[in-house]
Amino acid sequence: MSVQRSTLRGQFVELVPLERSHVGDLVAAATEDRASYQFTTVPDSIEAMTHYVEVALTDEEARWAQPFVVRQLNDQRIVGSTRYLDIDYWAASLARPHSPVQTADREFPRVGEIGATWYAASVQRTRVNTECKLLLLELGFDSWGVERVSFKTDSRNTSSRTAIERLGAQFEGLRRAHVLGVDGVIRDSAYYSIIASEWPSVRQRLENRLRG
Repeated sequence: MSVQRSTLRGQFVELVPLERSHVGDLVAAATEDRASYQFTTVPDSIEAMTHYVEVALTDEEARWAQPFVVRQLNDQRIVGSTRYLDIDYWAASLARPHSPVQTADREFPRVGEIGATWYAASVQRTRVNTECKLLLLELGFDSWGVERVSFKTDSRNTSSRTAIERLGAQFEGLRRAHVLGVDGVIRDSAYYSIIASEWPSVRQRLENRLRG
């Protein structure tokens, strides 16, 4: 049983389940200014974005991912994409007693990673990323009852690492010679995580940033 598709709505953005019809809007967002995509896979053509979306939807069908587009509410523009990936399902009998998910007759996500995130240049360094992360973490910890949410990034991507650290995620270490980077260089990946006991303080941090 896969997780249910749903739109996550905040004050500034909503996260809408990815559809093939989003390809054109995603290309428009991705081609505003590509200077910040040095370490991130962001397709810039209809053909490449179509393939990108198909792969994401295939991963969703396999219960491994849940992809979204990011829609800015003030102008209804699609301004990026993000997803849960590496979702793992544990038997319901292993759920901790205080889990918000109390369904005994099925499996459900217990860990996942937030990743494959990119934004149009016009909304970078705004409230968009903060609220996207808050909405996704609420989905993971409050709706699914996960034990851990992970993040990883190219170790050279200092802006991404700073953004993850500002969420309150804890640095776990480097996975050396992990994969080929977008630039063709073998990259080390920096891993971070937030666990269930840390979620209340992380939530407060993000809500304070949105109010600020």
